[in-house]
Amino acid sequence: MPQTSPVVAVLGLGYVGLPLVVEFGRHTRTIGFDIVADKVAHCRAGTDPSREIPDDEMALAVHAEYTSDPQALRQADFILVAVPTPVDIAHTPDFGPLIAASRAIAPHLKPGATVIYESTVYPGATEEVCIPVLEQHSGGRWKRDFFVGYSPERINPGDREHRLTTVIKVVAGDTPETLDKVAALYEMVVAPGVHRCSSIKAAEACKVIENTQRDLNIALMNELSIIFDKMGIDTSEVLEAAGTKWNFLKFKPGLVGGHCIGVDP
Repeated sequence: MPQTSPVVAVLGLGYVGLPLVVEFGRHTRTIGFDIVADKVAHCRAGTDPSREIPDDEMALAVHAEYTSDPQALRQADFILVAVPTPVDIAHTPDFGPLIAASRAIAPHLKPGATVIYESTVYPGATEEVCIPVLEQHSGGRWKRDFFVGYSPERINPGDREHRLTTVIKVVAGDTPETLDKVAALYEMVVAPGVHRCSSIKAAEACKVIENTQRDLNIALMNELSIIFDKMGIDTSEVLEAAGTKWNFLKFKPGLVGGHCIGVDP
């Protein structure tokens, strides 16, 4: 491992965070952090608690380490935040986990470190919600003492084809220099490379419409399937026929939702 290799830390060892630790951990020192001690113990033992990542792949991350001690974050050049962004009972975004993560990071920021958020948020949330927390609890100034990037996660649990390493990564940074650093970091592990956005807001909006488009189109097919069924029409036949047109989007009726897609629209 070259002496100039960056130290990467990942906050959150769930289905988004752990793949980041495992892939970066093949190339450079990577610190996987989680407040849940049981998750940390499983990862240290070489097992993914969610069983998404096989043990043999976990073993390939020879530069990875796992901890619940926030002091370890002081060594990181890049801190990737991969925590959930749920909605509350009123379907209002719940930034509690993201704020808590930012608060946990802030006192341990290495001078010049870059914090990269991967969580799905509304356009503007990184700058309006997260960065003020980082400034308040670090005592530092944004773009002087620390920098911020954004790269929306595209993990599809259970999908062994479309994975972190095989899907283009959208990246953004608060300055052109940060964008270059963030792009170079992800290019270390993402084979197809990265797509650069000119602003953090644009990258945030990208993730929201990816999820919204999928949710709405599958929901539309479900509604049409109900209508066709009442009319005695075979939905599959209709979609097959419509699919012969070059610009028809091939969505099918089916399950849609989960804890990610359903909360974004």
